[in-house]
Amino acid sequence: MKPFKQAVAEIHAIRPPLTQNPHAVRDTKEKVLEVAIGREVRAFRKKLGITVADLAQATSLSLGMLSKIENGITSPSLTTLQALSHALGVPVTAFFRRFEEERAVVFVKAGEGMEIERRGTRAGHQYNLLGHVGANTSGVVVEPYLITLSADSDVFPTFQHEGMEFIYMLEGEVVYRHGSHLFRMLPGDSLFFDADAPHGPEELTKLPIRYLSIISYPQSSQGD
Repeated sequence: MKPFKQAVAEIHAIRPPLTQNPHAVRDTKEKVLEVAIGREVRAFRKKLGITVADLAQATSLSLGMLSKIENGITSPSLTTLQALSHALGVPVTAFFRRFEEERAVVFVKAGEGMEIERRGTRAGHQYNLLGHVGANTSGVVVEPYLITLSADSDVFPTFQHEGMEFIYMLEGEVVYRHGSHLFRMLPGDSLFFDADAPHGPEELTKLPIRYLSIISYPQSSQGD
């Protein structure tokens, strides 16, 4: 098992560092439907590296009509949108993504997380789901849990499921298993791993134990 800094260095040697800017802001949404559609058409066209003339030829639309669409001057018909979607290789719905689009958000007050039972749950093992968003634009489902272990148990649950999992210790001390590795975790420690390997608490060293567990997996998959 390699130290974290060594593993990161090796990853960077294979590919460039992560480029996503967590503070970046997308263009503001448009309140005028024609303008929203026009901006998307222009963006998709430029992404393909084609000219207005190229797009006009591919859709059998006039240059003047395409110019009006991209500048938000006219409202294209459904037939025109279908022609544009085929030429640009995107679904028709992609042209509306910037028009009054709402994003899901879940706010949970302290102590109000939904208590649930997971496969293998034992007495004294409490799982509180802190939020859930179903279908979304990211293509990823994320399940954040607050897990409390307040009583010792002779048998500990072992989980194994699709996706990735991140654990952050808040209170207590636990020896956590991932595959054949054991990790002694104290408050402030974290563990990030492929959840397809068997994992779970191996030894409850100091009770009570509380930690955050954040599981992510593709929308097409079923959560554990």
